[in-house]
Amino acid sequence: MNAAADALSPPSSKKPRAARAKKRPADELPVRIGGMEYARTASTPARVLGFDQALIWVCVALLAWGLVMVYSASIALPDNPRFGRYSPNYFVFRHAMWIGIAFVAALIAFQVRMDWWEKAAPWLFVVSLALLIAVLIPHVGSVVNGARRWIALGPMSFQPSEVAKITVLLYAADYMVRKMEVKERFFRAVLPMGVAVGVVGALLLAQPDMGAFMVIAVIAMGILFLGGVNARMFFIIAAFLVVAFALMIWASPWRRERIFAYLDPFSEDHALGKGYQLSHALIAIGRGEVFGVGLGGSIEKLHWLPEAHTDFLLAVIGEEFGLVGLLCVIVLFFWLTRRIMHIGRQAIALDRVFSGLVAQGIGLWLGFQAFINIGVNLGALPTKGLTLPFMSYGGSAILANMVAIAIVLRVDVENRRLMHGGRT
Repeated sequence: MNAAADALSPPSSKKPRAARAKKRPADELPVRIGGMEYARTASTPARVLGFDQALIWVCVALLAWGLVMVYSASIALPDNPRFGRYSPNYFVFRHAMWIGIAFVAALIAFQVRMDWWEKAAPWLFVVSLALLIAVLIPHVGSVVNGARRWIALGPMSFQPSEVAKITVLLYAADYMVRKMEVKERFFRAVLPMGVAVGVVGALLLAQPDMGAFMVIAVIAMGILFLGGVNARMFFIIAAFLVVAFALMIWASPWRRERIFAYLDPFSEDHALGKGYQLSHALIAIGRGEVFGVGLGGSIEKLHWLPEAHTDFLLAVIGEEFGLVGLLCVIVLFFWLTRRIMHIGRQAIALDRVFSGLVAQGIGLWLGFQAFINIGVNLGALPTKGLTLPFMSYGGSAILANMVAIAIVLRVDVENRRLMHGGRT
């Protein structure tokens, strides 16, 4: 009877457990996101086929919080004769308008396939170079505080350096995909990319905008490293950039003064000069203590802290929300950067190298810029004019940030389609 029962049993029951465990659906890939393995099964919920909702909500939280803080930091600006012709709601209305424009641009960018971005990357890079040249032409570029960085478009201003961050990122990712076979050769793989970044850097330093140049250099270096460039060549490039930035700082008297002011911002020589912003930012953060003085209760924004609604918005957050508020901002940006890098690694695991490098480049860009801004406000880094992504006032920056997130979401959507056996 036992022998007959064994003969009638299904063949699969005789297979060892290890053999049965190895059997997987044909379209299942060993890629996990957030502890969930993606495969086409009957029990797969429909929401898995969508996009990363957590990433969207974190960005929405940063945008909403930034809108509130821009209003809080700028409401007293009309009391200054320099801004006397503006209403108390001027900056928050313009910030909200730019968020709306950026949202529409992000929706359009989300509809674009990644293979189109790959094909268009060299041409977009050329367009960004043309814009960087145009901003230096008199009567085309607008001068604000001694810097020629904006192009006036009627009632709005546009900053080409923000566009350059996206186009250089796309170009570097496309370049590494094309140079994969010769990535170990310096003159064929690394040198041409270095020349391209050098041209962009020269145009940015002519504005001058050293902060944007630093971000673009980090993006390009990061993509070269992630693309598999030889570590020895990478460290040579890194050392060259460090030396170049050091020479630029040494050759510029006002940049040297910023370094000295950063080392001792409260000294008599710097407190009312190059160390004025940093000293008042530290005062604001110190006054906030653990839980802050409450929304709208900041004193430093009352014409003590310059650029409170742009570069030093974090100092106002520290004063009004305290250490708790600062930690929340840091955690949000850390999670955002980590999540974007995870999406990039997932794309590379699916053999979508260009998409993966683009996503990881965006993660490096947003994470590095947030790191610099937070470090400057906390006095850990020398003063540098870089805004806090998604939060600081600035139309072009908000536009570039949201388009970048839309591209990341597009990478994520195409990843999910591939893991379900579909097409991108």
